[in-house]
Amino acid sequence: MATPIIMPRQGISVETCIITEWHKQKGDRVEVGDVLFSYETDKASFEEEAKESGVLLEIFFEADAEVPVLTPVGVIGEPGEDITPFLPENMAGSQPVESGAEAAPAETAKAAAAAPEAAPGTAPVSSAPVQPAAGELKISPRARNLAQKHHVDVRYAEPSGPEGRIIERDVQKLIAAGPKVTPAAEAAYAALGRPVEGTGIGGRVTTKDIHSAAAAPAAGVPAGAAELGGPQIPPVVEYEDRPLSNIRKLIAKAMHQSLANSAQLTLNTSFDATAILEYRQRLKAAPAALGLENITLNDIILFAVAKTLPGYPELNAHFLDNTLRVFKNVHLGIAVDTDRGLMVPTLFDANRKSLDELARQAKRLISQAKSGSVNPDELQGGTFTVTNLGTLGIESFTPILNPPQTGILGVCAVDYKVKPVDGEYVHYPAMALSLTIDHRAVDGAPAARFLQELKQNLENFPLLLAK
Repeated sequence: MATPIIMPRQGISVETCIITEWHKQKGDRVEVGDVLFSYETDKASFEEEAKESGVLLEIFFEADAEVPVLTPVGVIGEPGEDITPFLPENMAGSQPVESGAEAAPAETAKAAAAAPEAAPGTAPVSSAPVQPAAGELKISPRARNLAQKHHVDVRYAEPSGPEGRIIERDVQKLIAAGPKVTPAAEAAYAALGRPVEGTGIGGRVTTKDIHSAAAAPAAGVPAGAAELGGPQIPPVVEYEDRPLSNIRKLIAKAMHQSLANSAQLTLNTSFDATAILEYRQRLKAAPAALGLENITLNDIILFAVAKTLPGYPELNAHFLDNTLRVFKNVHLGIAVDTDRGLMVPTLFDANRKSLDELARQAKRLISQAKSGSVNPDELQGGTFTVTNLGTLGIESFTPILNPPQTGILGVCAVDYKVKPVDGEYVHYPAMALSLTIDHRAVDGAPAARFLQELKQNLENFPLLLAK
């Protein structure tokens, strides 16, 4: 029996997902557990596995399509089975968001069936593609990606898609017509101004081909023309254009809006890290029978922040235009460096947890964020964020707020400083802290008092645990 492949809902706040790649193609046989396609939300990436065995009968949405959750994206069954009941327009749920991808086969067939027939005795309706208006270039994402991969100029493609859109087969025709030029040779090839036979992979024209052609004069051009003012071959500038992932685009937008729409002020200080370093050593030496989590310096700082924040409600808040939403508990955002970019999972009710509980949950969130398996619902709702660059040797930096939060704490590396003790100067391990606040919601003095109390709690960490 034919079974639809449904776009999963990854968290209650997720409404659409973007298909990034199909790992199976129409007509492929799949088994339960095979990865069908990859997709991403605005926060994380996922893979969807087959829940039934059979043949992939149809794919409704290609790569780059943005699809509402719980919408069928394909059908698994046996050849000859009816897939009509599973077409997206026949299933309950929202219609797909316009993505610019080529129409699915089912949509194409439906459009063809709806096209009016020419009246008897009249000329048939032309099926020629609609040419775009001057200066306008309509191209599907798949066609654009293919053109970039093969380094062809899509302006020379003849569009055959709906409303004059250039689609994948148009680019394929352009590629077949040639010439193909490597990225490093593009500028020099344009400057040469004449065809060159390519010797690279797939017949591509390389920089070697261009310089060889430049050394031999073109037909009808006397030797030495280059020295007399003929075309010059510019030096090759090698580079690579990397399109931004959807997650990177969202991070860029959020960072820009944060700086543009808030009044950010950063305060820097440092504290004597002797107490937390000694406590950390005692934990490492503790017997395994105690069952304690591998508590790190970062866990200790998260714990101290969570216990200190309740006394400074303006820092544990959201600034909402004319309203300051103050939270009763601390929902701590933890900035995590991942392969896909910065992610900030939330450790909810951090102020109500023991150090061991906090360390366990923090490690789970960090691990899931790095693997891309974190629940999207745990990537929102934070009331204050901690970002730690100390392991990278950073001594001071300016953290950027995570709106609508009013505060973010940067944790820096341990450095050794000198201070007077009983009339003598002694070295001690100092750890720097950088606190950025939204000055619209928090003044400098309360923010400085928060840093002061946080320093005291960290320098007297065993006493903080006793509270």
